[in-house]
Order: sequence, then C-alpha cells, then structure tokens
Amino acid sequence: MTLPTLVFDIETVPDTEGLRKLYDLGDDIAAAQIAEMAFQRRRQATGGDFLQHHLHRVVAISCALRDRDSFRVWTLGTPQDEEGALIRRFFEGIEKFTPQLVSWNGGGFDLPVLHYRAMVHGIQAPRYWDMGEDDKEFKWNNYISRYHTRHLDLMDLLAMYQPRAVAPLDQMAQLCGFPGKLGMDGSKVWEAFQNGEIAGIRNYCETDVANTYLVFLRFQLMRGALSRDAYQAEIDLVRRTLASSDEAHWREFLDNWPEPASPAA
Repeated sequence: MTLPTLVFDIETVPDTEGLRKLYDLGDDIAAAQIAEMAFQRRRQATGGDFLQHHLHRVVAISCALRDRDSFRVWTLGTPQDEEGALIRRFFEGIEKFTPQLVSWNGGGFDLPVLHYRAMVHGIQAPRYWDMGEDDKEFKWNNYISRYHTRHLDLMDLLAMYQPRAVAPLDQMAQLCGFPGKLGMDGSKVWEAFQNGEIAGIRNYCETDVANTYLVFLRFQLMRGALSRDAYQAEIDLVRRTLASSDEAHWREFLDNWPEPASPAA
C-alpha cells in the first residue's frame, strides 16, 4: 500500500516570551526590543542573527497532501490559534495517518524546532517517535533516522548529506520551471508578524509547500518512481487543484508558472 504523502513547512518568529524568561526581563520590555537583543547576542556569538532552534516560535504550519485521487494544500488551524494547538494538530495527523513526510531542510530546521516546541507544550507524539519499539517496521524505516525515507528531507538527500552542496528551494524550484518564492521569504516573516500580517505568512508558507511538492515530483521522475506520463498527470492535478481556488496567492502562483512545466524528453 502506498502511503499518503505529506509535504510540510513551518514559519517561525523569535519566542520573545521565552527569551524574556531566559534573560530575566521585565514585562515593560517590548517584544521587538527582546528580539533585537537576541539577534545582537547571536550576531556577536556567530556573526549572524539566526536564532537557535529552541528559541523559535511556530506561527504557521502548512501542508500539501497527496492521497488516493486527491491533492490539497492548507495551513493548520486558524490565524488565531496558539503555537501549541498548531503543533498538536501536526503530530495528531501523523498519529492518525502515518504519512510519508517530505520537506526541504526539514531535518535541519523544521523538525528540530517542532521537537523542542512540542516539549515546551507537553505534546505527545508516540507514532512519530517510534523507532521499532511498537511497530517493528519502524526499526528499518522511521521518522527520526536521517537516512530513512519515512521522512524525506529532499534538500539533504539531493546534497548527498553534504552541507556545502545544499541548494535553496527557491532557486531549485525556478530552475525546474516552477514559481519559487513570491514576494516574501523567511527573513521577512518577523517583520510581517509584527505588522499583524499572519494571513500573508500563512499564504507564503502554503506556496512553499507547493514548490516543495513540485520539486519532489521532479525527483520522483528522476529516480524512476514516476513515468513521464504519470509525472505530467501529477503536475496537471496540482495545477487544476490550485486553479480551482479563488485565493489571490494561488492566482499569483499560477501566473508565475507558465506551461509546460514538464522537462524535455
């Protein structure tokens, strides 16, 4: 039986309340000031301002699901949901459906962040963490091992697990004929969040998982898991699904995805 395929991506902002606790700061210090303090400390320590994984707060988790005859893209929860509710929904989906997970740098960023934040919120995820204790099949193919495919970090695999060989999703998507990032990237999420643009962040996260799924299809074609006809059928399904939406970010996505998207024979 073919497992459902779930592509996922998260967007994060600095965990300013956690940083307030760790830095022993009073309630009179604004969140923006706390974040800037954390960025400055990180720059002094490493030369960059990218915070350590456990200091990120998840504000969006988007998914693309291919199962049976359907394909859909959505963002978990609502814009008003707290972080814990979003993360709980993500792991509950794994618990219920045991999908194959696909990501771009999910092993390097998304999943470690979700691990730490799930611990903060006391979220249980026994199916996800099973490494053969409950299901013997998971000894040989589980979500945790870097070299198993129950979670496929496509960026990591294509780079042969060599950090110096990794490629950005945006560039790989464009090189393959897909839209890539449109109007926002991860570096702009904190500013957008401060401006109350959570809907825009969620839409951006959805386009990221769509790009990731399209690149995954190209990978499946490359490794022979899909014939050229089957690949084109999958591409057409994605295009039809997105075209059925009246949301502006999908109209923009399709406007930047000229046909044909399939590679030359």
